[in-house]
Amino acid sequence: MTMRPVCGLGPRLGLALALAATPAAAQHGIWLPVRCDLKPNHYLVNAGLLYLKSAAEGRFQEQIQKDLKDANRNLLQAVTANGQDQNPAAWYYLGRYYGMVKDAAGADSAFRRAEQLKPACKDDIAFWRRDLWVPLYNGAVAAYNAAQSDSAIHLLQQANAIYAGEPTGFKLLGALFYNANEADSAARYFRLAIAASSDPKYAADKKEALFNVAASYYRAQRWPEAEAAYKDYLGVVPSDAQALAGLAAVYTSLGRTDSATAIYTKIVNNADSVDAMGLFFAGTSIFSSAPPLPDTAATGTSCRTEARRTGRTLTARAISARCDSVTARRVRDYDGEVAVTYRLAAKAFEAGLAKNPFFRDGLFNLANTYLALHDSARMLPVAQRLYAVDPMNRSTLRLLAQGFQFQKKPDSTLHYLMVADTALPFEVTVGSFLPGDQNATLSGLFTNYRSLPDSATLVSRCRAPGPATTVAARCGYQKLAADAAAKLTNAPLKVTFEFLNAKGEVVVAQSVDVPAIEPGGNHPFQLKANGAKIEAWRYKQS
Repeated sequence: MTMRPVCGLGPRLGLALALAATPAAAQHGIWLPVRCDLKPNHYLVNAGLLYLKSAAEGRFQEQIQKDLKDANRNLLQAVTANGQDQNPAAWYYLGRYYGMVKDAAGADSAFRRAEQLKPACKDDIAFWRRDLWVPLYNGAVAAYNAAQSDSAIHLLQQANAIYAGEPTGFKLLGALFYNANEADSAARYFRLAIAASSDPKYAADKKEALFNVAASYYRAQRWPEAEAAYKDYLGVVPSDAQALAGLAAVYTSLGRTDSATAIYTKIVNNADSVDAMGLFFAGTSIFSSAPPLPDTAATGTSCRTEARRTGRTLTARAISARCDSVTARRVRDYDGEVAVTYRLAAKAFEAGLAKNPFFRDGLFNLANTYLALHDSARMLPVAQRLYAVDPMNRSTLRLLAQGFQFQKKPDSTLHYLMVADTALPFEVTVGSFLPGDQNATLSGLFTNYRSLPDSATLVSRCRAPGPATTVAARCGYQKLAADAAAKLTNAPLKVTFEFLNAKGEVVVAQSVDVPAIEPGGNHPFQLKANGAKIEAWRYKQS
């Protein structure tokens, strides 16, 4: 029995990755004067200011470049040869110059020095820092949307170095590191997002970043840090089911089973006020918290050793009977113990499916939970609902066959086992489904699960005597292998995915062409569907 992990601990971005707006000052032909009390106080600094203003308002590139060059020459001369290294205006206008030539590192250095010398200009400097941050952030968003994670990380690190006044860049960078399984780096950037969320308008961002710190430590299995982070988040959002389930999972990992069970029970008892994804994640966590199967071999060995030591008159048969009953009792005790856990998990999945009846992973996990409970009456209907959503997945087909076997229907059991083993043209595996308010993304693999026969099998088809190598040469082994691969390669087909709302209504449908795939090969797919309140998906061969 397996559980399909449900998205719940992973990072919450809480944004549609919209492009940041460009400040009016960055538009062509506009010069904005400094907005704090900052006088040039030197003729070279004043000259640099005038050249910058001329460049900002200029219309011809040749003149603009000349003005920028003259501005740089005057300002550098002021701070290096004319004693103006303690003049905040000189550094401020050098920062403005570097901003106009898109040198983020130079602007960062100059603005940092200006702010140290003139703290009253902090807000004005932040404005110009953001002016440089915007194109870098927007470039990172474009790279992220194009699945170019390395480029996105590089651009975000540049962007966040020049401007740290908003949490958005840190949040996205944390999510990228989380997705790259670099949990420590993810936690670091999510903490920086918290620090950048001091303004009340970023309250939602701060909550998301608090959750994401906990999720990062959970992924890294740093249980004490994860416990503390979840408690920090729950201090702000005490009823978040996914965070509660995360904390309970941490307690389980720390051996505090009673505390974990109390939280899980609280979630299930308050299912009406918990969203479907929170209940699905809670169910997965509850199922996974069940203790492992006891080592009955060790129990039996210990019993037999003790029986021989204390009961010297016992026969081998008597010892076996005594110890077999001890082992059987231990297994019965275990079954009774885990049944309580599995029933609680089932309640969580049932409650989640009442809110989102077509969610594939919820159906899959509930069917597996009923399998663990040997609940023959409930398993088959859930497996049939799963098959209606995900009909070309071999795990789905095997669960359905198991449901029919529970019902003592051998013909149906054999049919679906044969479909899973040989009749599917290819297997469909959805690896990721990320629903949002206005869109959803879905990705996975089409796989040709068949295997090529080995060389001995191919050679035997020639039905010729002699050593295998001779026969292979006589038969044309390469042709045999090519013919076998051709027979096992699927024909090109089309699969239509339907994106559903919670009522099961189709919001949007998209078709995917599946190419011919050789045995053992696969073909990735990724879809982005635009539509409101997409909650689930299903597909069919078309």
